[in-house]
Amino acid sequence: MIFRTENLVAIGFVVLGPIIGGLIAGVDRILTARMQGRIGPPLLQPFYDLSKLFSKRIAPVNRLQVPFIVSHLIFVVLTGFLFFEGSDILLIIFVLTLAEVFLVLAAYSTGSPYAAIGAERELLLMTAYEPMIILTLVGLYQAAKSFNFYEILASTTPLILQLPGIYIGLLFILVMKLQKSPFDLATSHHAHQELVKGLTADMGGPVLGLVELAHWYESVYLYAIVFLFFSSSMLAACIGLVATFFFVILIDNVTARVKWQAALASAWIITLVAGAGNLVPFYLITRGH
Repeated sequence: MIFRTENLVAIGFVVLGPIIGGLIAGVDRILTARMQGRIGPPLLQPFYDLSKLFSKRIAPVNRLQVPFIVSHLIFVVLTGFLFFEGSDILLIIFVLTLAEVFLVLAAYSTGSPYAAIGAERELLLMTAYEPMIILTLVGLYQAAKSFNFYEILASTTPLILQLPGIYIGLLFILVMKLQKSPFDLATSHHAHQELVKGLTADMGGPVLGLVELAHWYESVYLYAIVFLFFSSSMLAACIGLVATFFFVILIDNVTARVKWQAALASAWIITLVAGAGNLVPFYLITRGH
């Protein structure tokens, strides 16, 4: 059996995704600490934390929690696998949405009021960021005439120059997807919220470890989408990724959590103004060629 390059990259994501995602989380925590005037944990601290979670005894709240969380992880990994395998991005986004639904169901199944509130807020965030994600995919298709990751990657013209508004909208909802302030309404990675964490309030031990592992996988292909906007030049791609990564952490450290009404309204405004405001003129211009 002959493997294509796309197959090898997709398999590499499955194998190396947790390592890359864990390193991203480690750098995130170090930069956050430095911005707050602290030394911060070592780079590998996320791996130590994850190993500690998996060393604990599995104690699910009910018999549905573990299957829902396992399904969440499977569909998150499947999303990344299909993405790097070169499958249709439109299909991929539906798989990712299904993964989020399983996480919400896991929170609802516990019966905890804190988890229920977190699940409701996660559903609100999904209605906030999904339109912009769809516009991002449509914009990438309009620029590259394909939903295929590798065909978009091969674009000779920098997509950031063609789709600056789409990139701004993606940057905005990226803060939501990565559970950063001011949009960490459903759950948070900050220490002062460890006791009552909303969506994951009743998850602990290996169950919480699976949720964290899924988050690491998800962060890898979210930043891969950012990479597409700068992919015409490797130097520009590296600078764009680092700048985006730093910006997300900076926003997380200089903003306070907003109410869900503000999160929903601001996301839709950005989607209409930056997303649609870029996509409609771009479509009219490219249609004439």
